[in-house]
Order: sequence, then structure tokens, then C-alpha cells
Amino acid sequence: MTLVDRFLKYVSFDTQSDESTGLTPSTPKQMIFAEYLKKELESLGLEDITLDEHGYLFATLPANINKEVPTIGFIAHMDTSPDMTGKDVTPRIVEKYDGSDIVLCAEENVVLSPSQFPELLDHKGEDLIVTNGKTLLGADDKAGIAEIVSAMVYLKEHPEIKHGKIRIGFNPDEEIGEGAHKFDVEKFGCEWGYTMDGGEVGELEFENFNAAAAKITFKGRNVHPGYAKDKMINSIYLANQFITMLPSQERPEHTTGYEGFYHLIGIQGDVEQSTVSYIIRDHDRAKFENRKKEIERLVAQMNAEYGAGTATLELRDQYYNMREKIEPVMHIIDTAFAAMEAVGVKPNVKPIRGGTDGAQLSFKGLPCPNIFAGGLNFHGRYEFVPIQNMEKAMKVIVKIAELVASK
Repeated sequence: MTLVDRFLKYVSFDTQSDESTGLTPSTPKQMIFAEYLKKELESLGLEDITLDEHGYLFATLPANINKEVPTIGFIAHMDTSPDMTGKDVTPRIVEKYDGSDIVLCAEENVVLSPSQFPELLDHKGEDLIVTNGKTLLGADDKAGIAEIVSAMVYLKEHPEIKHGKIRIGFNPDEEIGEGAHKFDVEKFGCEWGYTMDGGEVGELEFENFNAAAAKITFKGRNVHPGYAKDKMINSIYLANQFITMLPSQERPEHTTGYEGFYHLIGIQGDVEQSTVSYIIRDHDRAKFENRKKEIERLVAQMNAEYGAGTATLELRDQYYNMREKIEPVMHIIDTAFAAMEAVGVKPNVKPIRGGTDGAQLSFKGLPCPNIFAGGLNFHGRYEFVPIQNMEKAMKVIVKIAELVASK
């Protein structure tokens, strides 16, 4: 089975995660995919294959060299985003893309156009795998899984490439921020790892947001509107007032690079009670802490204005910037950098405006930067992946294994 065949098979599995269930994996369909992968890894002759009750699948490619070499790992996630359905994904290949519009779904007029997605033009002449305009594709992160498995097959078929022991890990629920929660780092047994979960070719990431979630509940006082003067407190207006108190220029749509933000992700309510939900993000730890303090200050201000208990805050940290765990072992970045250059890929070191499982794994004792998997426009109907991107990612994995053994 080729890399492309493997990827096309993987995206046929619906593996959407769901943060509302409280389970791991959050959806049983992820376990169906995990069991398929387990059988595939067994058929390929990998060793120490384990699949636990939470959907964490580990396997080993044994070393083929008689010297002490660090054990390294490659990791990808099996779930797809809750943002759009991953059921009945119907991919097609646009061969030798010519730079024009790609009609994904004529009946619904869904068009993948370089006028809206100029990054398409970076891939003229390449072979693009696209959706039918009705689902996401699932390159995030089934491209990563296909690349890792294909790299292990390549190394088995080319014993002249010397490498140490390699561990691979596929986990559920990355898209809901819980992919690393039950990842057994000790059992995985690596000195360091790489998540294959980035986007465009060359991406190499070891900085990500510090992240928190905030939910503010506003209590109102409902009185018959005909007799409401000086009595009614409408919680919907309280919620709206709070929203306007946060700086409008510090929203995702107005920020880039290292700039943090407050992102309103949900609002629901009636006169009696309303709730707003935010995610808070910043690369700088001090600025991150100040953002949380600002939310707390504004909640206190609302209570001072309308009475104690009017606004209640639930605030929890989600993950932290892995940079502080990667900097002491920067040789793992140097190795990835050298591997990319060796296979003709220009490294593009950039901060992640988001998070990966690698961030949480780094804080659990497994330093784990993120490498490109090659897909673009994740989480929606316009997602696509150039086949050539996946091939380059696979070559980077192989070269990293070779470089680690040669040092």
C-alpha cells in the first residue's frame, strides 16, 4: 500500500471527537479506527504493539544498529475536528494543479479558489487531494499517521538506513485538547518525540500559546416587563456589557504572530441567566497571566456594580508554551532542521497560534516539537493536502531516524 493509498483509506473512517461526552476516547468511532491501525501495524511486522482501553496505540520499530542510540518517537492524532463533519469523506485527486479554481461541489457552489486561498498557487503543478465540499478532509491529522506508518515501512524495506529504536504513537481527542491527558509517557519510553501535526511544508514549531478557558455566568432578575422599572436586571445585557469591556483589538481576527487574544466562543442565555465562554491565549507567560487577571478584574467590577454574585467565573488553564521545555534540549530542533535541509525542504521555524499534543507531552516529560504534515485549511470543507507535501514529511521522518543514529 502506498502513502496515498494509506491516507485515502484512513480518511474513510469517521473519527470526529466530542468534548461533551467526558470519555476517552470521546467517541467510540475513534476506537474503531485505532483497532484497524493496530491490525495494520501487526501485518507490517512492527513490535510491542499495544492499544489500551482509552484508544492510545503504541508500536515499535526495533533498532537495526549495534550501538547505543536514543529512542525517539513519532506521534499523530486519530480524531478529526468537531468543527465540521468527518462522515462519508469523499476525497479526489486534482492532478498537476494548474492554478485555477477547483469546484468542490457544483450543486452548492463550493469552490476552492486561489482568490480566497492564495496558498494554492504555491502548489501549482502538484497533485492535490481535496474534499467534495461537504465534509472536512481529515489531513489533520491522518496525513501525519499515513506519513509515520509509511516511513516505518520504508525503513523496514531499506535496512541499509541505520536507525535506533523508534516508537510510534497514535492518540485520540487532540482536537478537543485532551490528546495527551492519558498518554502514558513512561510506557512510550522515548527520550524525545515529534508530533507530525503541522501544516505547510517546512513548518517546525516549538513555541505555542499558553492557553486558558473562561466561563462567566450572569444572574439576572426577571420581572414582568410591564412592571419592571427599577426592578428587572436582564442578564443578556450584563453579558453584552462584559463583552464590550474587553479590548476589541485583542480578538483573533485582529492579531497575528506572537500577539495574544481573548476569543469569545459561545454565548447563551435569557433574562434570568446568561453565560459567555472565552478562550484566552498568549505566547508570553507573564502576559498570559495578566490576561487572566483582567478577566477576574472585570468580573469583580460587574459584581461591584450590580451586586455580589451577579457574575461568577470559572477559569482553568488548558496548556502552556512548550518552549521552556524544549530550550534545554535544542539539539532535537537542530536534528529536525538538518533532516529537512537534507531532503530539500526549507525549514520554517514559527510559533504555533494554537496548541498541539506535543505541548502537553513536553510538560509530562517528553520534549515534543511539531513538524509539518502537509495539509492546509484544516477543519473545514476547503481543506486540502498536496501529495508532494506528504511525501516530503515522510522523508523527513526517515532522515531524522538516520541522523539520530549517526550521531
